[in-house]
Amino acid sequence: MKSKFKISVITVTKNSEKFLEENINSLINQTYKNFEHIIIDGQSTDKTIEIIKKNSSKVSYWKSEPDISLYDAMNKGIRASSGDIIGILNSDDIYYPGALEIVNKYFSEDSNLDFLFGTVQKYKLLHGFYPNKIKWTFGFYTTHSVGFFIKKSSQDILGLYDTQYKYSADYDLFYRMIVKNKMIGKATKKNEVLGKFRQGGLSSRISYLDFLKENNKIRINNGQNVFIVYLIFTLRLLRNFKNLFK
Repeated sequence: MKSKFKISVITVTKNSEKFLEENINSLINQTYKNFEHIIIDGQSTDKTIEIIKKNSSKVSYWKSEPDISLYDAMNKGIRASSGDIIGILNSDDIYYPGALEIVNKYFSEDSNLDFLFGTVQKYKLLHGFYPNKIKWTFGFYTTHSVGFFIKKSSQDILGLYDTQYKYSADYDLFYRMIVKNKMIGKATKKNEVLGKFRQGGLSSRISYLDFLKENNKIRINNGQNVFIVYLIFTLRLLRNFKNLFK
């Protein structure tokens, strides 16, 4: 028998007036109704708070205060969550109407499932989950926002996002989830598209070299062989040399 899991969706905002209302409405338009929408705002100075207050009847919980980073705000959302499953939906991203139905289906059909990566529309359709690639590349999954869901009980085992990492604390969480804790995950079918991920977020504003350096730190801190880590680092530098100057 299928279960109706409560899904906690966490949205982090900071001056997000452009797309936030569309984000909120994408939850309201879900065919699956057993969810809560948690918004954690980093003390916005534009119309973000006004939009949240206007839609307060549609939002389960919200807070606006300074935070250390994007991942610090996500951690606040996780602490505030009361659902069985946690998803992340960045403020400029949206779910398609049947997204949460798909998520519930996978978790209800497999009681051993810890996490799910859904198909996401980004600059192209991103599909699949390739755990064997995690030690070599970030390209082993679809997306964090929109695409990633995890059982609250599994999140509790992993703990929160490690805020020492400014750009890729999600990568650290996934490394601990897949490599260290050997949790069980799946991908949705290619045609089960959960939503749309807009380009232009944090990942587009950091330098490629800083991104690679933090990836090194994450791998080493999680016990990967240092020689292998720096071999990967060197090969990626050579392969993407032009990106160092962006």
